[in-house]
Amino acid sequence: MLELKHLSYSVPAEQGELGILKDLSLTIEDKKLIVITGPNGGGKTTLAKAIMGLVKPTSGQILLDGRDITDLTVSERAKAGISYGFQQPPRFKGMKVKDLLSIAAGSELGHDQACAYLTQVGLCARDYLDRDVDVSLSGGEVKRIEIATILARQAALMIFDEPEAGIDLWSFARLTETFQDLHDQKKATVIIISHQERIIRLADEILLISGGELTARGSADEIYPLILKQTLTGCNMLEVDRKC
Repeated sequence: MLELKHLSYSVPAEQGELGILKDLSLTIEDKKLIVITGPNGGGKTTLAKAIMGLVKPTSGQILLDGRDITDLTVSERAKAGISYGFQQPPRFKGMKVKDLLSIAAGSELGHDQACAYLTQVGLCARDYLDRDVDVSLSGGEVKRIEIATILARQAALMIFDEPEAGIDLWSFARLTETFQDLHDQKKATVIIISHQERIIRLADEILLISGGELTARGSADEIYPLILKQTLTGCNMLEVDRKC
């Protein structure tokens, strides 16, 4: 179980500090598929990075299965069973895709095993296993390969930050099936930051983050109408300013 207790994160600003996360508390039960959504700049990615240890909270606690991990490094959290997929994954010049998958898995993967992970993210294995993870790959390809490494790692808590970014429609459809399969297997807690309805609809629970705060949580049937209402309201306001 993941617990966040009074989590805050601020950065220096011209006039004092700017609060990105504001006294945020929540609990996420094991083996759930949770989607975090909300307006851009609301604190979603910062929250995910705080859980992974990529940013250090200004105050508050993060507990994993009752253990305080607030001060653990990224590597220590990875060993504790947390994995993270970036919006813009890094590239590794000189490293083959198969080698990257084996490193993620913690042991040398056989051809069939490596192929299976790539297939789950909509990539043809014979075209990618021996390719370098470098600039020759598109952003969408690197994104899918990173997601495959997270699957290979089989962490207890998987965090995906906008996994749909840069991915074509056909691969996106395959990706949603992968998330559904992960959830059906009940082997991991999955947290996805997304604005996509098809991903939102997969969730056991949706967390709506806005202005650095948890403003609503509930099922897709409960929260999605609220999201639509807020989106339409925001658009109408923009239309008044002739910016929508």
